[in-house]
Amino acid sequence: MDTIVPTADPTYLLMIAALAIIALLILIIKMKLHAFVSLTLVCVATALASGINSDQVVPTMMAGFGGTLASVALLVGLGAMIGKILEVTGGAKVLADSLICRFGEEKAPLALGIASLLFGFPIFFDAGLIVMMPIIFSVAKRFGDSPLKYALPSAGAFAVMHAFVPPHPGPVAAADLLGANIGLLLFVGMMVAIPTWYIGAYLFGLYAGKKFDIPVSKVFLSTAPIIDVDKIPNFATVMSILLLPVILIFMDTGLNTLAVAGVIDGKSPIVELLRMLGKTPIALLITLLVCLVVFAKDYGMQQLEKLCGDSLGPICAVILVTGAGGMFGGVLRASGIGQALADALSHTGMPLIVAAFVIATCLRVAQGSATVALTTTAALIAPMVAATAGLSALDLCFIVIAIAGGSTVLSHFNDSGFWLVGRLMGMDEKTTLKTWTVMETLLGTIAFIIVGSLSILL
Repeated sequence: MDTIVPTADPTYLLMIAALAIIALLILIIKMKLHAFVSLTLVCVATALASGINSDQVVPTMMAGFGGTLASVALLVGLGAMIGKILEVTGGAKVLADSLICRFGEEKAPLALGIASLLFGFPIFFDAGLIVMMPIIFSVAKRFGDSPLKYALPSAGAFAVMHAFVPPHPGPVAAADLLGANIGLLLFVGMMVAIPTWYIGAYLFGLYAGKKFDIPVSKVFLSTAPIIDVDKIPNFATVMSILLLPVILIFMDTGLNTLAVAGVIDGKSPIVELLRMLGKTPIALLITLLVCLVVFAKDYGMQQLEKLCGDSLGPICAVILVTGAGGMFGGVLRASGIGQALADALSHTGMPLIVAAFVIATCLRVAQGSATVALTTTAALIAPMVAATAGLSALDLCFIVIAIAGGSTVLSHFNDSGFWLVGRLMGMDEKTTLKTWTVMETLLGTIAFIIVGSLSILL
């Protein structure tokens, strides 16, 4: 939904946003009011206080809620079904055992992180995390460690690849707006993503795993035993099922990158059909159907149908709270908070790469969506980039990464990803702030420090 209050005073809007976040902290952490109720209540108050017309309050809330559910509900639902089937048939155990056998217990977090970096090249953050969750929980359950030790390196890998590396839509869109070379950005993005992940996600994940000992979530891993130990699938079968959505999604992201670069005709019917098959919900649906066909021979469709039904119960809270987080972000966007702040910052006279990071950071904190922060910042500073003489192709790539870094930091209550990760991991809000929010802030800041330093040296 478009901004409804574009002329409101920026200072007043920022004060409203700060008070809304403080109210959420008090309601959720201090008063123990359920996150879904707290978010809904604060959304109404924020909308009214920011000047949104009373007849537009509910439509604005519904737009944010429905838009988030449209992207989250299908992914989490289909992913939960695939995860449940892999869990009770022994597929997740096979993959976890193979991982442990090849790398050992001490290197299991590193192995999961590297696998997620590879998977994360074509696959989006939320889809990748959902695909990996059964494996992460299986390894954590096997060793009795905190799941954070394994989940944060994996989640961080998907996060850096999604933010910094083409063919993901954020960096591709920013590169297109700023005129950066996609091929060079791919190389620079990878060179920044790997050390950023190692420090901000892998090392931090090991630390967080020791400090926060949380139980294994039952969203993707229950206490149900393996149905038949004599019918456990082999490693190749399980790996093929996990790689299928990666390959399908790459058809979408890869073809989109080629179309933006002008290599292929993006309007070709064949290209459009292949991209449709690679859309994340369709890719996961195809994967689920393949999964059902593969396991129907041993277990029968009736039993598999029951497993799919059983998998949906635990994820209802995940979907609703994530949707409410998207609703809060939608209200903040409609209030004009982010745009007002960005307009104020764009004329401060800061160095271009610093301005890119700061504007993206403020937009991210103000309205929650990393994609909105990234694309809005790129559009805002595009005239500044065009007017700046002497910028090299590398400089443009560094600016894109700086924007992506700013749009990554400080994920909190207005970010639907905050709620998705917290609920998938079974963490309360305080723990999510101390783990997920800190990790996202580390990733964005480290990436900015790297490209900021390189822009001075090169």
